[in-house]
Amino acid sequence: MQEEVLDSPNAWVARHIRRFIETDGRPRPGMNDLLLTTRGRTSGRLRRTMVVYGRDGGRYILAASNAGADKHPAWYLNLVENPDVTVQVGAEPFPASARTATPEEKPQLWQLMVATMPSYQGYQEATSRDIPVVIIERTG
Repeated sequence: MQEEVLDSPNAWVARHIRRFIETDGRPRPGMNDLLLTTRGRTSGRLRRTMVVYGRDGGRYILAASNAGADKHPAWYLNLVENPDVTVQVGAEPFPASARTATPEEKPQLWQLMVATMPSYQGYQEATSRDIPVVIIERTG
């Protein structure tokens, strides 16, 4: 029996998840979207969200921006607790491992993410929180 996966409680994100799944992984026009499944750090349940990504070679790069909110997004807190995630880009999901970029890695990867989605710069300016950059590498 397959474990139940809970979609984001954010209605806007949940709609994007449904559309992504219904279209076999077609992203929003002009966007690099991936479907990220993490294990809830307190519930232990599988949780899924849509995240914009950049590419650095074979790695997927994410910004844990939470649209400039003063707290990290739940998906980021979940993957810090359990770095084994599932990613879907296109039609096929795959297992991966996630980690926060080191201080040495972050500047270059942050610039990649700002080039991918310029609003990230405004999100960083809107919060005193240092927005983490996440590196995801395929494991299977």
